Amino acid sequence: MSILEELKWRGLLADCTDAPELAKKVSTPITLYCGFDPTADSLHVGNLVPLLALRRFQLLGHHPIAVAGGATGSIGDPSGKTQERQLLTKEVLERNIASVKEQLKRLLDFETKTNPARLVDNASWTANVSFLDFLRDVGKHFSVNQMVAKESVRARMEDREVGISYTEFSYMLLQAFDFLKLHEQSGCELQIGGSDQWGNITAGIDLIRKKLGKTAYGLTLPLITNADGTKFGKTEAGAVWLDPKRTSVYKFYQFWVNTDDRDVLRYLKYFTFLSKDGIETLEKKHAENPGAREAHKALAKAATDLIHGENATAETTRASEILFGGELKGVAETTFNEIVGEAPTKEIEKSKLGGAGLPLVELLVHAGLCSSKGQARKDIEGGGVNVNNVREAGAARVVTSNDLLFGKHILLRKGKKNYVVVTAK
Repeated sequence: MSILEELKWRGLLADCTDAPELAKKVSTPITLYCGFDPTADSLHVGNLVPLLALRRFQLLGHHPIAVAGGATGSIGDPSGKTQERQLLTKEVLERNIASVKEQLKRLLDFETKTNPARLVDNASWTANVSFLDFLRDVGKHFSVNQMVAKESVRARMEDREVGISYTEFSYMLLQAFDFLKLHEQSGCELQIGGSDQWGNITAGIDLIRKKLGKTAYGLTLPLITNADGTKFGKTEAGAVWLDPKRTSVYKFYQFWVNTDDRDVLRYLKYFTFLSKDGIETLEKKHAENPGAREAHKALAKAATDLIHGENATAETTRASEILFGGELKGVAETTFNEIVGEAPTKEIEKSKLGGAGLPLVELLVHAGLCSSKGQARKDIEGGGVNVNNVREAGAARVVTSNDLLFGKHILLRKGKKNYVVVTAK
């Protein structure tokens, strides 16, 4: 398939300018770009669709440029925002760009000799342009009427309480300037972005036409929403980040495993590089036996492999199996530590497990899994209690320091889903 055919099949082509001409243009390698504003020191899963689209172009021989918004990021894009963004300092932006660059290395190939990806900062061509020069060379090519007509601007202007500042109003001009400079410096002919970027993208196309008399193109990708109407990439704990310090590998994996059944096949197309045949096979298996969750596991593995690597995926998969009663023998401490931060935890004095140890019924009450020792005995005798994923049937069971995993932890489980990690201090 051509790149446009693949994007259509994956449901990733929202709109484009001059579709017949663009189809001809991308039949041979083209230089394209996608921008991102480094508003945090990590990307999140909501950034993945356009950045993975850059990779899809690259895999088919095109030349991708990722543009970090050292300039635009200091302003803030009003698109899709109901409030003015907090302005970031130059130092914060530079730190964010440095952090995000490491994540981009997993998404794009910067080392290939044929069509290596490039990362550039738009501050490099904006910083030395004076305000007056910018107004004369760029601003004069845009009418206020044209700018107000853009959806991202009009929506904010209609909100009388918030409105839009001149700072954010000018964002469109800065992004148009990016496209112009990339066209001049690198022969960039295509800009891609989310569908909320349509107005900004077409502004750059217009500027290139007016300033240089040349044709450029734009392509937008859909903004992803979940089947229940909620925003993709958000959980009760907040955004799902690519940086494991912000979102652990375990939580990242679980985010994909817990995808709604109605979304999983779409997300396999959006967020993985699995082939058409591979995804259609998973679609068939999902229809035949949705309870096996093979599509969900394939999605979680592919996404986690891509962002964190296969070794990290293997560890977090093992950790996930542990929470469902998997074998603990031979498990690495790093793998077990993945679940320590996810399951409820309770501390206990290590001395209480020394010598003769502590009756399991007392430990269950201490951990909060049972309301009383009497209830704990009933739960144990009923076969509902596990210590380190081994079922305990005797209410006289005593837990000692010999039961500590890695000399620190005991994993208690009551029923199928009630876990507590007891940590000896």
